[in-house]
Amino acid sequence: MPRLNGRVALVTGGGRGIGRAICLKLASEGASVVVNDLDEEPAIEVVREIETEGGSAIAYPGSVTEPHFGENLVAFALDAYGDLHIIVNNAGYTDDSVIHKMSDQQFDAMYDVHVKAPFRILRAAGGYFREAAQREAEHGSVIYRKVVNISSVAALGGNPGQVNYAAAKAAITGMTRTLAKEWGRYNVNVNCVAFGYIETRLTEAVDDKKSIAVGGRDIRVGIPRKQAEVFAAMVPLGRAGTPEDAANGVFLFCIPESDYISGQVVTVGGGLSI
Repeated sequence: MPRLNGRVALVTGGGRGIGRAICLKLASEGASVVVNDLDEEPAIEVVREIETEGGSAIAYPGSVTEPHFGENLVAFALDAYGDLHIIVNNAGYTDDSVIHKMSDQQFDAMYDVHVKAPFRILRAAGGYFREAAQREAEHGSVIYRKVVNISSVAALGGNPGQVNYAAAKAAITGMTRTLAKEWGRYNVNVNCVAFGYIETRLTEAVDDKKSIAVGGRDIRVGIPRKQAEVFAAMVPLGRAGTPEDAANGVFLFCIPESDYISGQVVTVGGGLSI
């Protein structure tokens, strides 16, 4: 039997790469999924994939960094499905530079997408989680809800050229542990997955420079092929992770077997830690 039947999941950055794999994994296990992505078409395409396999999903495109996005996204999920059980704060990207060349804009952008956006989404969900826990207690039932925040090994051990990204991803671990203590009384498990070297469009091995458009800016993506080979060789399991590997790590914190696990940061990196 699917592990997440009757559950409603909200995944940010769900249109591509790791986010897409998370959406497909949760849907394959029975969850109804709200798929957010910065761009509309990738989000809609993931919804189509889920529906083709007999699952239920709905797209909500837009930037998680918009001031009222968090409350609007949570309201949309509740309007669409009438409940909310799982939130995966996955949206994000990198904008690398050594510190003496890094602008305030670069630093602030990482804070906005990796820290403030999850904060706003979780703040918006907090009221519903409290009300749901009280309502369920009155009926003598307990339903555990799940928050999975996404961090990185860069936050745990640092990474040259990523002072902005590493600092933001370290902040999300503090948010995770704090909310685990605040929300335990509401039967909410709050955990964090720190990814190692996972192959996505942001980290793919490239011979030529590539970029993506974010907020009107061109952000360089990809890793020079020789550097990517070095990174892969550092992984004890001998390879970079796939988006599916990453999604499996998130899934572990969404299933009933994690109902007594909260406030944890687990590295999904093939043995690579710091």
